[in-house]
Parts: sequence; structure tokens; C-alpha cells
Amino acid sequence: MSEVITIGEPLVLFGAAGADELDKELSEVKHFEKYLAGAEVNVCVGLSRLGHSVEYITKLGEDPFGIFIKRNLKKENIGTDYICSTNDYPTGFQLKSKVSKGDPKIFYFRKNSAAAHFDINDLDNLDLKGVKCAYISGIFPALSESTRKSVYKLLNSIKENNIPIIFDPNLRPQLWASREEMVKTINDLAFKCDYVMPGIGEGLILTGSNKKEEIADFYLKKGVKFVIIKLGEKGAFVKSKEGSYLVEGFKVDKVVDTVGAGDGFAAGFISGLLEELSMRDSIRRGNAIGALAVMSPGDNDGYPSKKELIEFMKL
Repeated sequence: MSEVITIGEPLVLFGAAGADELDKELSEVKHFEKYLAGAEVNVCVGLSRLGHSVEYITKLGEDPFGIFIKRNLKKENIGTDYICSTNDYPTGFQLKSKVSKGDPKIFYFRKNSAAAHFDINDLDNLDLKGVKCAYISGIFPALSESTRKSVYKLLNSIKENNIPIIFDPNLRPQLWASREEMVKTINDLAFKCDYVMPGIGEGLILTGSNKKEEIADFYLKKGVKFVIIKLGEKGAFVKSKEGSYLVEGFKVDKVVDTVGAGDGFAAGFISGLLEELSMRDSIRRGNAIGALAVMSPGDNDGYPSKKELIEFMKL
């Protein structure tokens, strides 16, 4: 089995391409470029490029998008042994605008997707031998009742095997029936994990506070070991029962696309844990990949190899 295991929904991304599409509404964009996307996919890509083995659990449609995703996962050396397929539902995809500043607009085509119909029984034959950590995102449990049950089942199996769990809330309000359901479910999942990594804005939604210390304490009181709050260009704030500190971010010459920065951070951080770096150095590595991510157009195009990461961190 791979070092890292995750579950999620990979997507085909059509990103607005070319100078003529800059700052246009998605309905007006004529030219798109196709990419592999999805938060968990991005983390897998980042880890694989750094030399770590990752296994991805999901369900794809038996269609051109599903073929594209599986082929590209294999190109990135991501494990596909636990990817199921179906003829009954399509593979999800999304559109992304191109902007001169701020976050691009995203529109999803994932309702009733193949991944949303992931069957909890598909986890029955899961082999966790050799797995060193698990990455769980708050996106997959938002897709349907069956995906939510599957995440809980996977979490329980992971905990029974004493495998550390890294959790990124990755809030997607448009995928939930209500804000209240989202907050309750995400927090319930977070309380079961060892490392929780919200963005500062997500922290406000999930805890009612925009103060770093209070957000961290909210989770620490529930048994979470480390809370890492992502602060964008400012870096990341870390707190555990032993204390707290800020790890500064890296300077970015030009922001091209902000999507994928948080996932890049997760990949860098997890790679540090796997290589037994200190918490501070692991988070610094996460900050570095987050910075590299925003300087490239695709969700994960800017993720570096180990050599490229080391060179960037020397700057």
C-alpha cells in the first residue's frame, strides 16, 4: 500500500485560456484549456512529485472524462487500485474563469456524478498496511449521503489502525443543503482528526471567531493535536498544547491563479511529516508550495519536484 491514502472526487477542469478571456464572465468565455483537478487530486499530485506514494479512492464514470482522469492520475504516479467505475453516472467537471486579481469564479457540473454515488461497500476490501498517514477533505462528504457515510467509515478504519489523519475543511457551501449542516458535519469530522488546517476565513465560519488563537483552541479542546491556520501570503499559524507560533510565507512576484494554493500547502506539509521534518519546517515547506501554486494557471501545474522545491526555498 502507498504511504498516503485519500478519498475524493477528481474533476476535469476547463479553465479560461488566453488573454482575450481575462476577466470575462464564464458565460462569455469562448476558449478553455483542459486540466486534471479536484482538491484531493491536487494533494496527490503534489506529494507524488515530491517522491511520495499516494493511493486515491473514488468512483468515475465510464466516459471520456473518466478516461482522461485515470490516465492522468497514472501519469502522475498516483495509485488507482481503489478507483471504481460506473456506466450509470457521469464524471464530474468544472469551469474556471481567468481573472487579473482575486479568486477566479468556479462553476461545478458534479450533481449526481459518479463520485457522488460512491458505494460505502467499496471500502470493504481496503488494505491499510503500510499507510503512514491519511488526508481527508471536507468536500467529499458534501456530495451525498453515501459519500458522507463512506468518509466516516474510512475515518474509523484509519483510526483503528492508529494512522495520523490530516483534515482540510475545504468549505464548498454550494455543495451543502445548508450552512448549518456544513458547519456541524465538518466540525464533527475535524474533531476525529490529528491535524486540522482551516483557512482564516473558514475558521470564522466554523467557529464563529476570526481570531487565530480562538479558532485553534476550539479544535484543541476537542482533542485535535495540531491546528494549522492558513493565512495566505502571511504564512501559517500553528498551535498545539505545547504552544503556538507563526511560520512566515514566501514572496510571490505575480499571482496568476489562487486555486490550488491550499492543496499545495497540504502536500508540502504532509511531505514534511513523512520525511520526519519538524512541524515548523513541514509548514514552511507547505508555504513554499502554496506560493509556487499561485504563480501558475492550472490548479496543480505549479507544484514542484523535490529539486525545484529546494531551489525555491533557498531564494
